[in-house]
Amino acid sequence: MGALELPDLGLGVGLRAAHAREILRARPALGFLELLTENHLGEDPRRRALTDELAAAYPVFLHGVSLNIGSVDPLDRAYLREVAALAARSHARIVSDHLCWTGVGGENGHDLYPLPYTEAVLRHVSERVAIAQDLLGRWIAIENPSNYLRFRSCAMSEPEFLARLCEQTGCALLLDVNNVYVGAANGGLDPAEYLAALPADCVAQIHLAGHSRVRGRLIDTHAAPVAGPVWELFASAVQHFGLVSTMVEWDAAIPPFDALYAEVMKAAPIRAAFAARGRRAA
Repeated sequence: MGALELPDLGLGVGLRAAHAREILRARPALGFLELLTENHLGEDPRRRALTDELAAAYPVFLHGVSLNIGSVDPLDRAYLREVAALAARSHARIVSDHLCWTGVGGENGHDLYPLPYTEAVLRHVSERVAIAQDLLGRWIAIENPSNYLRFRSCAMSEPEFLARLCEQTGCALLLDVNNVYVGAANGGLDPAEYLAALPADCVAQIHLAGHSRVRGRLIDTHAAPVAGPVWELFASAVQHFGLVSTMVEWDAAIPPFDALYAEVMKAAPIRAAFAARGRRAA
C-alpha cells in the first residue's frame, strides 16, 4: 500500500451528470473532479468512454457510498475489485467513502446510517478499513458524517474516533466542513473543538456543501449554496490543516455550472489569504 501523500490540487467540484459535457467542452480552471464512484462502475461502453475522457482532462478523485464500512456484513470484495480497477483506469488521486453503514443482511438501505463511537466499533471499523486498503492496494479517505443524534453508548467524540482510526489504519480523512457545522447546530461538539481534536496531517480533502433547515433542525441536503458560517468554519479549517484539495458538492436543485463554479471559487480568497500569511512568516 502506498504511503499517505496529501498533495493540494486546489479547487474542484463534485461532478454531476448535468455538468459533464459542459465541463469537457469549456475546460474550466479546476484542480480536480470528484466522481461518484458508483456512477462510473460497470462495462457500459459509453460510461467508460466518459470516465476516460474526464480522467484525461482533469485529475480524478473517487467518492463512494457503498463501502458499508460500519456494517457487520462482510465487505463486498467484488465491489472493491471494481473500485480498484476504476481507480487504476482513471489514475484516481484519492478514493473515499463515509464513516457509516448502508445496509445489513445483504440489503442496501440507500442511506448513510450512523455508528456509536465505542472501543468495539473502533476495532471493527479499523479492521475493515485495513482489509479494504489491502484489497485496493492504497490508502483510503474516510468522510465524517452529518449527525442528527448521538448514541448513549458513545465512549468518545467523533473527532477522537476519526483521529484514532487514522492512526491505527493509516487511512486519511475527508473533512466535510458542512457536516461538522450541521452536527454542532444539532447539538453536537463545538466546531472549533471538533477541528482542534483532529490531527493536522490526516486531512486529504475538504468538502463544502449547503444545508437546509427542516422542522427546526439542519439537514445536509446539498441543495443550496454554502452558508456563511460554513465559510467561516472553512477558514478555520484552513488555518488548522493548511491548504488541502477543496470542493463543493451540490446534489439537489442543481444549478447551472456557472453558479457551481462561482460557489467553489469563493474558497479561493480564503486559501490565498492563508498562503500570503505563510509567505510573510517565511
